[in-house]
Amino acid sequence: MEAIILAGGFGTRLQSVVNDVPKPMAPIGKKPFLEYLMAYLASHDIKHFILSVGYLHEKIISHFGDFYQNIPITYIIEKEALGTGGAIKLALANTQNDTSLVYNGDTFFRLSPKDLFHFHQESNADVSVALKKMDRPHRYGTINMLGNKVVNFFEKRIDLKDGLINCGVYCINKNIFYSSTLKNKFSFEKDFLEKQLSKKNICGFTHNEYFIDIGIPKDYEKAQSELSQHTT
Repeated sequence: MEAIILAGGFGTRLQSVVNDVPKPMAPIGKKPFLEYLMAYLASHDIKHFILSVGYLHEKIISHFGDFYQNIPITYIIEKEALGTGGAIKLALANTQNDTSLVYNGDTFFRLSPKDLFHFHQESNADVSVALKKMDRPHRYGTINMLGNKVVNFFEKRIDLKDGLINCGVYCINKNIFYSSTLKNKFSFEKDFLEKQLSKKNICGFTHNEYFIDIGIPKDYEKAQSELSQHTT
């Protein structure tokens, strides 16, 4: 299995506490957040990392080098910010397999990559999205399902008591963009997933394990005390 990790984030909302490294390199204890994610994936049979990097990418490359735990790393350097969709599209051109896992570099979801991969194959999906039911999901948009199929994406709402959120983990077929007319810079969530619901088989894999998103200072501080116990 191959894992694409989107690690080019600037981290605007986190700048008040972390402003000298890319957001995925924000320190959690003595290690960057990204290392916790990669260590977890390495322990679950990932055999190739593809890191999509941009802002301060030199700091990521100098920290990890060409291998992590003897697993080769390929770096895809964005010369300009391409958005999540553009970054995934560029990274997929450098994968070796027909299907790859994709991870946001600033979130962690305790989910077995093999389970998601097998679900994707069994569902004959074009894209499988990892989902979690969350109380008061006001920070996130929510998703409506019919069986295993995603049927609607909803904007953020402060009045929701609970809902299924997109955890930033995907299983994606390499050919999904072949017939797309999208430019090189686009949002995977807004410009592709939401607009392709009637054309692509987009499935949701719901899981109820630990999830953290370090995008805001409050949850970044929360990760300091929680993350290490959930990544082993």
